[in-house]
Amino acid sequence: MTRIIAGFAGSLTLAVPRFGTRPTSDRVREAIFSALDAQDALRDARVLDLYAGSGALGLEAASRGARAVTLVEKSHGATQLCRKNAEAVLRAAPTRKSVSIRVTGQPVQAFLAGSPSRFDVIFLDPPYDLGEVELARNLTALAPILAEDATVVVERDSRSPEPTWGDALQLTRRKDYGDTAVWYATAAALPPYSSSH
Repeated sequence: MTRIIAGFAGSLTLAVPRFGTRPTSDRVREAIFSALDAQDALRDARVLDLYAGSGALGLEAASRGARAVTLVEKSHGATQLCRKNAEAVLRAAPTRKSVSIRVTGQPVQAFLAGSPSRFDVIFLDPPYDLGEVELARNLTALAPILAEDATVVVERDSRSPEPTWGDALQLTRRKDYGDTAVWYATAAALPPYSSSH
């Protein structure tokens, strides 16, 4: 059973797809959100949850103070559950205006190619069988949508190699929880503007 851990929707049970997704364990989710709360990364944040599955990571962020959450999940069945879970979280919100939640059924790469928005926190929890090359392509495609101090959280099998971050991201730390590795990266500092005159 997957539940929202804390915030205004704390203890709300989420519907989870019966197959095809691998929900993040409560222990790992608790650790991820403790780390983000310690950085005060969620208050009023714009959050993107890629390969959303049930939407648990993005909806946890909504419950804990994010301003806007976008869930991206290409599986039709999982997208329907994301919408159902998002409605349940919005019903629990102190006012419906306190957070907006958008669900899109696009493939991740298509969404990233067309997104005009910038995000403060981005979760990537792809299927463990997603290849390293495709993951690297996802991470490179994040460059135009990273807010200035964005945090990117990648969940992988602990036996997987370190993701290829591209020029826009720099690794800050890795934490292991049994078979799961969680990688944290931040938007790399842009080189200072230099004028030729």
